[in-house]
Amino acid sequence: MIAIFRRLAIASLLMPFALSASAAQINTTLPKNVQQALSAYKLPNDALSLVVLPLTGPGTPTFVNADVPLNPASTMKLVTTYAALELLGPTHKWQTQFYADGPLRDGVLDGNLYLKGGGDPKLNMEKLWLLMRDLRANGVREVRGDLVLDRSHFVKPQLPSFNDDGGDGTQPFLVEPDSLLVNLKALRFIARAEPGKVQVSVEPPIAGMTIDNQAKALPAGACPDWPDVRYNLVPQDKGGYSMVVTGSLPAGCSAQSYIAPLDHQTYAAGAVRAIWQELGGSIRGQDRLGEVPKQARLLVRAFSPDVVEIIRDINKFSNNTMARQLFLSIGQQLRTSADADDAKAAYRAISQWMARKGIDPRHLVMENGSGLSRAERISAREMAEMLRAAWHSPYAAEFIASMPLVAMDGTMRKRLRRTPLVGEAHIKTGTLNTVRAIAGFSRDQNGNTWAVVAILNSSRPWGASALLDQVLVDLYRQPKHPDSARR
Repeated sequence: MIAIFRRLAIASLLMPFALSASAAQINTTLPKNVQQALSAYKLPNDALSLVVLPLTGPGTPTFVNADVPLNPASTMKLVTTYAALELLGPTHKWQTQFYADGPLRDGVLDGNLYLKGGGDPKLNMEKLWLLMRDLRANGVREVRGDLVLDRSHFVKPQLPSFNDDGGDGTQPFLVEPDSLLVNLKALRFIARAEPGKVQVSVEPPIAGMTIDNQAKALPAGACPDWPDVRYNLVPQDKGGYSMVVTGSLPAGCSAQSYIAPLDHQTYAAGAVRAIWQELGGSIRGQDRLGEVPKQARLLVRAFSPDVVEIIRDINKFSNNTMARQLFLSIGQQLRTSADADDAKAAYRAISQWMARKGIDPRHLVMENGSGLSRAERISAREMAEMLRAAWHSPYAAEFIASMPLVAMDGTMRKRLRRTPLVGEAHIKTGTLNTVRAIAGFSRDQNGNTWAVVAILNSSRPWGASALLDQVLVDLYRQPKHPDSARR
């Protein structure tokens, strides 16, 4: 009995200390260095939302402006890619198929050739070439009918075009998703100046597009950082397009440009015809859109890489188009009769998925799943709670490995190079003209891992990337624990 009273007495003495420790378990102020950085960049404290959660080992969580709905820019890709891992599955793949609606005799297809897109985010030229090589190996040489493109896989939303503040809709990062997305719809032009002339080539070659080279070669000199070589796509009266190349380039210099001026139908059909011609085949008919008829028979098919590889490309290099393809794929798989399109279906499915994980998605707004949007929103708390759930997911390793390694690759390869954080954090970045953001997983100097989310929305966020880097540096500098030397 005396022993029991003694323990109760000791517990009562310790209770005030326990209460004060409990009250101190959540930090609601920004780190001093981060506050100073905000002041230096003339940004108010409420422009930044910060949540830091310890995932292994001891540590104090930080919640600052945690429940404010903010535009996360490309960190929204983490929501889309993690949701895809769980809702589609890590081994999910997309199919692209060729069908025929007529008999095949002696290499001649007496009918139409159908190319059905399945929403593959990574149907590049190599994969398309291999698919058409299989078609050739299966005995098809000449197609007497039309080339019919089936782009019905997605029920696409009607969204306004994103304004990139530069007015150039041909930029590859603005390419919209499509059921039949070929090679991200990108063209690579290379201009090489020789004495007296400029040579211009394009990859991949597109049937029906010619090059009108009007670029001028200048005398040899220093090669400019921003070469004056311009590309303008002009429709032709008899069909097809002419790419008019203008500008000038000093002899001995070269210039490379990636643009996406063609629509999806023209690009896909042009790529198919160019490859087919290279393989010795011919297509007599026209190019048109249409759905594969029920009586058509499958000739060949190709499978995409799985979701694990797709999300790595999306997160490492912040690929907007692939993220939008993935978002629509979630919607296509889970669409119900109540969903107007695949984007709305994906938004509904992801919101319900988060709620099932115990994450209140009240601030979540998803338009296209890539963050390339003025409308998308999420709070730092919602993002951080999602990251914590991902840490405990069976697919945690795949998800974490998809993010850029600090100072090593992806969009973080040039940041924090001269710090102890090299290779210590997997961080997704986000950038719009009014947004700077980071989200991901970072280790401290004790070897413990944290989920970190920092989102800054401001009309003048210039220099704020350095401020967010400071968040990671301060997180790394957690007080050393007595046993850290043994870790």
